[in-house]
Amino acid sequence: MELLPDVSTVRIGYVLVFTAATVASLGSVPRARTIDHEGTRRGLVGVLVASGLWAATHAAFVALPPGDLARAIYIAGLAVGFSTVFAWLYFCSAYTGRDLHHDPTLRRVALGTYLAFVLIKLTNPVHGYYFTVNPVSTPFPHFAVQHGLLHWVATGLSYVLAAVGLFMLFERFRDANYDTRSVSGLVVLTAVPVAADLLGFATPVLIDVIYAPLGVAAFAVGVLYVYEDRFLSVQLSGDVADAVVLLDDDGRVVEANDGARQLFPGLQGASGEPATSVAGLADTLDADGGVVDRSVDGETRYFLVNESSFSLGGSDIGQLLLFSDVTRIERKRREVDRHNEQLEGFTEGIRHELRNGLAVVEGYVDLAADRLDDGAVTDAHDALTEASAMADRMDHTVDDLATVAEHGRTVDETAWVDFQATVAEARAGVDLGDTTVEVVGEGEIAAAPTRLEKLFENALRFASRTDSTSVRVELREDGFVVTDDGTTEPDAEPEAFFDYGDAVPTASATVTLPTVRTLARVHGWSATVDTTYGAGVRVVVDGVDVRFAETGDEPAAASADS
Repeated sequence: MELLPDVSTVRIGYVLVFTAATVASLGSVPRARTIDHEGTRRGLVGVLVASGLWAATHAAFVALPPGDLARAIYIAGLAVGFSTVFAWLYFCSAYTGRDLHHDPTLRRVALGTYLAFVLIKLTNPVHGYYFTVNPVSTPFPHFAVQHGLLHWVATGLSYVLAAVGLFMLFERFRDANYDTRSVSGLVVLTAVPVAADLLGFATPVLIDVIYAPLGVAAFAVGVLYVYEDRFLSVQLSGDVADAVVLLDDDGRVVEANDGARQLFPGLQGASGEPATSVAGLADTLDADGGVVDRSVDGETRYFLVNESSFSLGGSDIGQLLLFSDVTRIERKRREVDRHNEQLEGFTEGIRHELRNGLAVVEGYVDLAADRLDDGAVTDAHDALTEASAMADRMDHTVDDLATVAEHGRTVDETAWVDFQATVAEARAGVDLGDTTVEVVGEGEIAAAPTRLEKLFENALRFASRTDSTSVRVELREDGFVVTDDGTTEPDAEPEAFFDYGDAVPTASATVTLPTVRTLARVHGWSATVDTTYGAGVRVVVDGVDVRFAETGDEPAAASADS
């Protein structure tokens, strides 16, 4: 013999389910009232209160035997339940940053619609077009509700309006570029009771009442206690195009949008992992208010890191890392810094050259005067010649500094420049005497043509002033090197070669190598001295875009003197 469930047990089960929804909804109101955003707070509190009261009327309805009191409570529940739709729309509009909930016309239409349907529900005992009830004894004594035409009109309108709210939420989730499947699943809970409604209407499995209060309560409580961090993060950053990473209060990754996953590929699948374990992200955690650089599509870009905490219920629930792309500003700032450094170098270089040069000229002139007094005309002539040579060198130094001043700004546009032809043109502009120049490699360099030629001119002029007999200019995959066999200074600091205020390795070198570095930097390249080379000076320029000639052979040597 099949055992049937006890009638009182089934009734108690229904009462407990709706009571639990009531307690969960109304019990969550104090926490919802701590939400900072006013519109979101009001909307969510309204949803919680309405769904809680609606669930309470259902609990009372199934607890009472069929009668006038049960019928009156059911009508009251219908009136309260219809208000959840408008509270839901208010919440969705405020949460997604829209202003629909403040629109006077929409508010009047909503109020009028609500009052009209409430009036229809309250007068149902007179017209009976909204629902009728019949007492039934299974699975326990209660009113079986048969819904009429006006009920289905109101239900259809409710679900259409609810769908509008869902559309606003999902659009916000999409714009946030987060993996919001879990959040979306929570929103879908509001629609799940529809199946229970249909099951109760079409089969005897469930009693025929409206189960929507359960779905609305599950959503509202879930927002507050389960997915509060995700909902708040979407609201905070849903329309932010920058990279956003959400951490919990223990520093673990909760979520990241598409922009963040592109910057830090290790964020893919890193939910729940400590942020310090994500490659690249750990380095940024100490950069709050600072700038970090990341490689994006092979280009170095700069991001300002801002960290902000957000809380609910008086306690912190997470941190939001926002990476704002400040590449253009940071490049300008670095350009200004470089120019300031360059100007300081100019000042020091000019002071050094003029002070030393004038002292040398004055010394030779005094020497010439002394030799004339002694009748040594030839010695006096030689002294004046040296003084004239020093004056010429000072003139060249001023020209070099003028070159840097003219071409010292960062290159905005480049062209493919023939390597050998540019070296040959630079060779023609420098008096190298008997110094030979060997050019190795055929190809092109992405550069500003005039500045590249000036760079080679200064590199060759440096070699000529250090008593070099030969210079080798070689093209490499990431740049080029200029090697000479002239005077060297093994113990010199590498940076001293590029200091406008020093004269390394000889006084005659003046500002040639500092100018080489400056003209390299304006292209985004680096210029260093190879400290492992001891037979002269080897200047290495790298970070260069090079395109070798397609000759099919190894790069051949060519002489710029030929």
